[in-house]
Amino acid sequence: MTIKQERMTERIREILSSLLLMEVSDPALGGVTITEVELDRELEYARVYVNALGDEARQPEVMAGLKRANGFLRRELGKRLRLRRVPQLHFQWDVTLSRAEAMEVKLDQIRAELQEKGVDLPKAAAGTDKDSDQ
Repeated sequence: MTIKQERMTERIREILSSLLLMEVSDPALGGVTITEVELDRELEYARVYVNALGDEARQPEVMAGLKRANGFLRRELGKRLRLRRVPQLHFQWDVTLSRAEAMEVKLDQIRAELQEKGVDLPKAAAGTDKDSDQ
């Protein structure tokens, strides 16, 4: 990614986050977080990853709200950016949080099984905080 793309993705993320927090009144979009933005080389298309603070059940409601607010968000984004053309926004649900949570549950199960078998685990692998040893 070029430096301009990196700057623009961060700026778009900041602006959209601010708009969702302060200016969008749709209750379906309350608590929605912009987790990542990806731009194409020409800065014409932006893939915007969103999540509702780990509440996977809200996905259909949030995506419908974003579809309704897309025009407003793009227009406001255009007012705040200095680009010849404002990128088209394509919203996608970010599954990273749910995948990480599922992986953590599986790791906890494996740790518990190993401890039942009497296998000693290093403190870091057992889930203890390294700073608590001090």
